Amino acid sequence: MEFRQSAHPKDAKHYTTDRLREEFLIDTLFENGEIRRVYSHIDRIIVIGVCPGAAAVSLDRGLDIFKALGTDYFLQRRELGVINIGGKGKVTVDGEAYILDKQDGLYVGMGAKEVLFESDDAGNPAKFYCNSAPAHTTYPNKLIDLDTAKKVHLGDPAQLNVRTINQYLHPAVLDTCQLSMGMTILEKGMVWNTMPCHTHERRMEVYFYFDMPEDGLVFHYMGRPDETRHLVVRNEQAVISPSWSIHAGVGTAAYTFIWGMVGENKEFTDMDAIPMDALR
Repeated sequence: MEFRQSAHPKDAKHYTTDRLREEFLIDTLFENGEIRRVYSHIDRIIVIGVCPGAAAVSLDRGLDIFKALGTDYFLQRRELGVINIGGKGKVTVDGEAYILDKQDGLYVGMGAKEVLFESDDAGNPAKFYCNSAPAHTTYPNKLIDLDTAKKVHLGDPAQLNVRTINQYLHPAVLDTCQLSMGMTILEKGMVWNTMPCHTHERRMEVYFYFDMPEDGLVFHYMGRPDETRHLVVRNEQAVISPSWSIHAGVGTAAYTFIWGMVGENKEFTDMDAIPMDALR
């Protein structure tokens, strides 16, 4: 498991492009037959990519759990959100199997001891994108498909940002301790994930971009509103966004992204809007 430290905005504004990418960009999450994990000290979120091949992959494979988390097993004091962006697959939680097609999600509550990820077809492997957060109580495991997710339709064609926000791990759908997750799908011809942008002091956020063409990219804007920076992001890469940072992006074509939030408040509307004339 790779570890990332927190960053103060006064320091981050002096970062070079390479340093900015080193601290905030997760450039590789999926490798066939592997599990990759990035632990951020920003609210202690763990970002995980699992791409099972011919064999099942366990959540804690190859990890010294006690050294990494100070627990006996991965979810002893954590909860987990999963969204599959690849081929059909299966997640087995303490012996109970959940089938996930592409765009299906799963919540796994604190206390699950064994979590196994499998692909239905190794030639078209599942790609399980996961976020994990510290938890204080156990809520029931639940499968969430795209139809079950709460829909929020936003945007204006004139602003190139028409999109549907699908809220998977959200108070309107299920109970969690602090983890929120969802998937935003842009309409064809739309390129902005959000603008005007915002911050939210009470929670951090991770954006994971996918369903991009091979030559496509997203310019992800971050930093303080009055002193912004950008990251060039390609398909199946993620950006860690501290609470003090804006998080907005514009792509060369339509794309999809998964957002995951960890912090004190799960209310989607708890955000501080940034006036356009305040951006620099």
